[in-house]
Amino acid sequence: MLSPTFGDIKTAADRIDGLVRPLVVTAGDTDLVPGAESFLALEFLQHTGSFKARGAANLVAALVESNTMPDAGLVASTGRNADLGFVWAAGLFGVPATVFLAETAPAAMVSRLRGLGAEVRLGGATQAEAHSAARAFMNRTGAIDAYTSDETLTAAGAGTLVLEMVSAVSDLDTIVVAVGAGGMFSGVTSAADHLGIRVVGAEPEGSQALHAALAADAVLDVEVDSIAADSLGAQRIWSAALEWACLADVRSVVVGDADIIATRRLLWDRHRIIVEHGAATGLAALRAGAYQPNPGERIGFILCGANTDPADLSYTG
Repeated sequence: MLSPTFGDIKTAADRIDGLVRPLVVTAGDTDLVPGAESFLALEFLQHTGSFKARGAANLVAALVESNTMPDAGLVASTGRNADLGFVWAAGLFGVPATVFLAETAPAAMVSRLRGLGAEVRLGGATQAEAHSAARAFMNRTGAIDAYTSDETLTAAGAGTLVLEMVSAVSDLDTIVVAVGAGGMFSGVTSAADHLGIRVVGAEPEGSQALHAALAADAVLDVEVDSIAADSLGAQRIWSAALEWACLADVRSVVVGDADIIATRRLLWDRHRIIVEHGAATGLAALRAGAYQPNPGERIGFILCGANTDPADLSYTG
C-alpha cells in the first residue's frame, strides 16, 4: 500500500462530493474530557453507518472514471463494515458486487447487504474459508477484491474526514482516531500532519497492531481478543500506517475493554449517541488517562461507526 498524500485526499474530496453525507461535528459536553475542549465528529451518521462509505465511494468512482472497473465488478469478503461500504458504493454506479460470508454470518448483515443490491454467497465455517471462495471467484471471473485493490484510494477517501473537521472547527490541536488495520488512520494522519494537527491513535489492549508494530519497529501479527474486535480486530497493521505513525510522530495509546464499554454506555446514557465499541475507543483512551491533554487543548474525536446491537445499552429514561 502506498501512503495517501494530501493531494490524494483533496482529489478524493472533490470526487466524492455529493456522494457521501457531509460530516456533522458537535462540541462535546464538559464531562467528556475535563480540562480540554472536545469536538465529536459524528461519522456514524454516514451512509451504511460508518466511515467506510468514503473510501469505498472514492475507490469505485476512480475505477469507473478510469474505465478499469471489470465487468464482474467488486468482491468483498471481510464480514465487516467494509463490505457494506463497498456494496453501497457499487450500487451508486451500477457496478455488480458479490459478497462472500461464512455460513455463520449474522442474518442482519446478510439482509442489509442484499438490500443494498449485493449477491451474497454463504459458505464455509469461518470467514477465512469464505474469503478463499472469494479468491477462487475472482480468479475465475476477473472481479477485483474491493478491500485490497487500491488501498491508497480507500485511505484517501477516509482522510476527507479531516478536511470537513477543520472546516467545522478552527484551530484543532489534536485528532484522536481509533486504529484497526490502518486505512482510516493513514488517511487521517496524512491530512492532519499536512495541516499541523497532532494525531493520537487509540487501540484496545487486546487488539493493538499499531502499538505493537511501533514497539518492534516492524509490522507483525498480534493476537486479537477485545470487545471491539468486530471493527478493530486487525491481526496486523498496514505498512503505510506504520510509516505514517513514525513520520508524523503519532502518539499511540491503548485502553482496556472495561473503559471502552463504559465510554460507549456514557455516550448513550448522557448524550443519546449510539456507536460501536470501536468508535468509542478513542474517547475511552482519554477518559482512562492513556493520553493526557494539555489544559484547554482542542481535541477532535472521530466517532466512526454505529453498526452495533443497542440491546446491551442501559436505558435511563
